[in-house]
Amino acid sequence: MKESVFVALFLSIPFLGYSQTAEQSKAIDHYVKKVIQINEIPGMAVGIVKNDKVTFQQYYGRENLENDKKVSATSMFRVFSITKLIANIGLFKLIEERKVSLDDKISKYVDNLPKGWQNIQVKNLLSHSSGLPDMFDITDFTEKATPNEVIDRLSKEKIEFEAGDHYRYNQTNYLLITMIIEKMTGKTFEEYILENQFPDSKNQVAFSSNSVEEIPNRVVRYIYNPEKKQYEKLMAIHGLRSHSSNGLAVTLPAFLQWSIHFSKNDFLKPETKTMMWKPFDYKNNDWEFGHGWEITDSNNTRSYGFSGGNVSAYSIFPDQNMAIIVMYNGSKGFPVMYQMVNHIAGIIDKNLKDPYTLAEEIAISEPLAHPDLKKKIYGYRIKDDKVIFFYQYPKDESTEFVKSISVAGSFNNWNMNDSSYQMTLKKNNTFEVAVPKSTFEKGKNYSFKFVMNKTGWLTIPYNTLNIDGTKDNNLTLTIN
Repeated sequence: MKESVFVALFLSIPFLGYSQTAEQSKAIDHYVKKVIQINEIPGMAVGIVKNDKVTFQQYYGRENLENDKKVSATSMFRVFSITKLIANIGLFKLIEERKVSLDDKISKYVDNLPKGWQNIQVKNLLSHSSGLPDMFDITDFTEKATPNEVIDRLSKEKIEFEAGDHYRYNQTNYLLITMIIEKMTGKTFEEYILENQFPDSKNQVAFSSNSVEEIPNRVVRYIYNPEKKQYEKLMAIHGLRSHSSNGLAVTLPAFLQWSIHFSKNDFLKPETKTMMWKPFDYKNNDWEFGHGWEITDSNNTRSYGFSGGNVSAYSIFPDQNMAIIVMYNGSKGFPVMYQMVNHIAGIIDKNLKDPYTLAEEIAISEPLAHPDLKKKIYGYRIKDDKVIFFYQYPKDESTEFVKSISVAGSFNNWNMNDSSYQMTLKKNNTFEVAVPKSTFEKGKNYSFKFVMNKTGWLTIPYNTLNIDGTKDNNLTLTIN
């Protein structure tokens, strides 16, 4: 498989460990510009906090496509669901003050709930294990629908599962969190958050879930239309009910200062943060998710964060006392915010770079970076009486943290732990395993994929011929 322009560009960037901040900043800036170029991103802001100091703060491109106003320190990016982190901290402050408990039933704080909702606990809202119908699945709300009107409408829908059973991302949870906060503080959600988390950020923060509302300095969010091959403005209007789940717009300086305050325990005590980040114990799945926070493990290093609207991401690495913020206003290809956080973290410290996320970044961006690759068979070759499966990791990248690559498919019941299909590292970062040709029936089609480190199902190159046409886009093997 011919190495793409994307790979060549990105892997020419050195991973500098703990070298000088100036060198790191230059490498990060170079990387960000390549991401923007490849994904045709109109505007972006990127910031890093290390040891409670801002070590990187850069602005790129335009706030909107209708004029040439540049992204700057006054640009307010919509962070969408990262707003939930702000709401989580607000609620945990009340928990810290013993005004609310995770184990309390929400009926203690919200009156006139439907009967089936009354035994749901506060912790089920934060862990997305409430089983409630999602208000974003309902399209007949008016913009000014009150919380009680929303609940009344949702009461006509079925509870999806028993509270605590499993994870299902749900916006209704945050409507109820808003109601709890407002009940216990006597303030609006917006007043409470601004007073306690953004007291010094006047004109740098705004709450609105109305995408068409004109707010000074708020950056326009765009959706790329592949049929028309152009960006279009997001027109969604979700009303006041959604402010705690997706309503925040914030400048990068205000967000960076917020992160510093959070790191310095100005919002919550350390023991409260530990409680907030503790994985929720779901009854019927092993999904690792905290109380409102995503949990990510990279090479035995844990980070916490969230993303929003496919255009923003925030991650904090407590052991390194570091946080990374990425905000942009649209991308032509697959959302890149998680891959960017991983890549930037790896530039700062190679031990923070997750090899799976890096491999995925390259694979999903390749169609934009190098759209004219010739279609070919990928993932296996036949030599004598053997089928040799192969996976190509980026040639110039370290495989230090690639603990395993395996093949899983219809021929081994999709068992990623099957010892017969564990691959070994060969030259040029190629992983291979040879299997007797007699293992496979002639003329039969087999689907398969590669798995990294026993959890990461790897995206196949876009120019692969042997795919099964399903939504999973599996590779196929046929012995003639």
